[in-house]
Amino acid sequence: MLNVKDTKIQFNELKEEVMKLSISKERPSKASAFIGFFGNIKYAVKLIFLEKEIITFAVLQLIVIGLGYYLWVQVLDWIPEEIWKSASDSDSGSAANIVLVLWSFVCVGLVTFPLGLFTACMGAAHFLHSQGKKSTISECFKIVMPRAWPIWLFSWIDGWWTVGRILERLPKKNDKTISSKKIMSEALYQAWKLATLGILPSLIIGRNIKEACMDSLGLLKERFVPLIKLRLGYSMICWIFGIASFIGVFALSSINTIMRGEFDMYRFYFLAGFPILLALAFIQLIFRPIYILSACHIYSDYIKEKRIPINLPGKSSKFISILVTFTILCIILAIVYFFRNELGITKLLSVPYH
Repeated sequence: MLNVKDTKIQFNELKEEVMKLSISKERPSKASAFIGFFGNIKYAVKLIFLEKEIITFAVLQLIVIGLGYYLWVQVLDWIPEEIWKSASDSDSGSAANIVLVLWSFVCVGLVTFPLGLFTACMGAAHFLHSQGKKSTISECFKIVMPRAWPIWLFSWIDGWWTVGRILERLPKKNDKTISSKKIMSEALYQAWKLATLGILPSLIIGRNIKEACMDSLGLLKERFVPLIKLRLGYSMICWIFGIASFIGVFALSSINTIMRGEFDMYRFYFLAGFPILLALAFIQLIFRPIYILSACHIYSDYIKEKRIPINLPGKSSKFISILVTFTILCIILAIVYFFRNELGITKLLSVPYH
């Protein structure tokens, strides 16, 4: 088991160092970053066609995200519509906020376990190919499973931050957040994403969290331009599809509201999943594999130069402990879902805002 507190400290230190580095370095233009994203596309596309299991992992990721999203949406159906109406007239919170945050946190944790493994499997395919070894779904899992704990922890932290950032970007009624705070939040988020580009490939080859953070920082210092082009280019692509999905969300919402004559929070987010997942399909199946494989390719060149050994893990019994933990998490969610009335959760969600 990992020490979560120490891991968080390592990630925070890495983020701070990258913020300093980002300020001191000159950033490329948006056009240059967009073009730079496709700098390794030849290698990535070639590898995808050679190792077709990479697309399988991408498809599985999309399915996991879709299931996770609709699992999360269920909690909105438990909250009576009058509670949502009372929230719009209040600046204070209620028990519904606490339940919603806890449910969201656990759902993110549940989703990021398989999501992190499938992402790591893409990276494993790269390292197997680079060593001239046969890359198959089973071989990729053999490498990733012994590293499942740090990969899950990293993916959970990263996933929670990503979800929070997406929600912050959404248009809000009577939004009083000052522009400087929004800019700083976005800068911190991008710094985190940039800081952690080398962590996943480092974990895949057997490095621990501390070593992975050191590798990622060293990688960024010596490969700053290709990494920031990769990150900014990918971010721009996500923004384009994100805006397109938001347009689809509000179009569906308007049609649904006109037809029903009222706004339904649960129905809004349920229908929103369709344009969101459509946009994600393009990102996950086309651009995400390129992003992951390009980061691994840049990292491989770096560790070759630094003579860092690649020790691809083999079979391990450690995966059993994380599988037990994941199963327990699933059971907890199932109990909450099926026995929410008996547990008093439905009653809590019916307490109005004051």
